[in-house]
Amino acid sequence: MGTRISATSVGADRARRTVAELTTELRRARVDRGLSQAEVGRAVGLSGPQVCRIERGLSPDVSIAVLCRLVAVVGLELSARAYPAGEPIRDRAHVAVMGRFRGRLHRSLHWRVEVPLPVAGDLRAWDGHVSGECWRVGVEAETRPSDLQALQRRLALKLRDGGVDALILVLADTRHNRALLQAHGDELVQRFPVPGRRAMELLAAGAYPGGSAIVLL
Repeated sequence: MGTRISATSVGADRARRTVAELTTELRRARVDRGLSQAEVGRAVGLSGPQVCRIERGLSPDVSIAVLCRLVAVVGLELSARAYPAGEPIRDRAHVAVMGRFRGRLHRSLHWRVEVPLPVAGDLRAWDGHVSGECWRVGVEAETRPSDLQALQRRLALKLRDGGVDALILVLADTRHNRALLQAHGDELVQRFPVPGRRAMELLAAGAYPGGSAIVLL
């Protein structure tokens, strides 16, 4: 089972590595083009010693704006993008939905939260994990999903890698979510074939829910 690492620690470590890589590329490009630190500094409004500190990694909090200007004057272009990795922090509404789900489970079932996926180095985790005799179910909760297709893709990958027999998607019982399910019912039934009410009846009895399901709570 993987080790859960805080999102802020992961972000801070990635920031340090990214700055170190960029400043190394900056120095190499500057030297390759025969430019001094003072010349580069004047072009972007910094002093030569400031550029020296940035190149040596002694200014870890240097802004993206400054790095963009620095690499531009040595003939480089900085490009950045964000992509899904790990899990977002959760709000009170999410915690409340998970609490309602937990309250419906039979006392014989084993319940855990924030369970890492059993893949070394994987930052993803199940919001919840419920297990009985010889079966395991991953639980994900959403309060107001907007892009249902993106959500399905993310959950499909989690189900593939998550070491569970089925997935329960718990949605807050709101007008928005009921309309969302009604509009996409046909496509959802293929991925979540067990009716949510039936799945909860089985879990309340301490039994395997029969497969993946969507539950409104």
